[in-house]
Amino acid sequence: MNYLELINKCLVELNYKQVGSFSELTKNDHKKLKNILNVLNAEVCGSDRWSFLLRKEEITLPKNTCEIQNTIDGRIETVIVDGAKFDYYEDFEKFFTNAQPMQTYSLFNDKILFPAFDKNKIVEIIYYTKNHAKNAEGKEKYLMEEDTDSTLIPEPFAEPVLVYGACMRLKGNPQHVRFSYWMSMYRDALANMRSRVSASIDETPSVKMHRR
Repeated sequence: MNYLELINKCLVELNYKQVGSFSELTKNDHKKLKNILNVLNAEVCGSDRWSFLLRKEEITLPKNTCEIQNTIDGRIETVIVDGAKFDYYEDFEKFFTNAQPMQTYSLFNDKILFPAFDKNKIVEIIYYTKNHAKNAEGKEKYLMEEDTDSTLIPEPFAEPVLVYGACMRLKGNPQHVRFSYWMSMYRDALANMRSRVSASIDETPSVKMHRR
């Protein structure tokens, strides 16, 4: 379900007239609704360790080098070198003197720090992307902007979570005749999503390859 379809679903729930294109979204509530959908989408995506946000990037660490450029567009979950998991170590200064504990990594500015190896190493990094949407071609992005953009939240959860949540926030009045219904449907949809969408690295993340 794309951005325009989500908006039209919201308009139906709100008893507003549906639109045929973005150019018709001229009213105040239209503009608020577009913004609310993006805010809500970002909040839901950031509220848990969802498996649909897991990505994997593979980067080459050249021999005798203790750092690589941090190209990770999100929050690092797991780092693996030679099949061994490396733990995050906060004291990055230790890496500059090769005094860090074994099988650890750290972060410094825009670099990921490692022990120096005498051979090139492939570093596997599993992370949660900070993107919440994608365009019609599948390229990920932070916000839904075009009518054909869509959320990264998988069907069948995207529609009830975003539509009921957005309607509830747009009206924002517990006295509204449908407010309790929207809140109940939103909470049920989110709870169902949490129970059924596994947040496990056993899921196969998409892979990107990088060479330094």
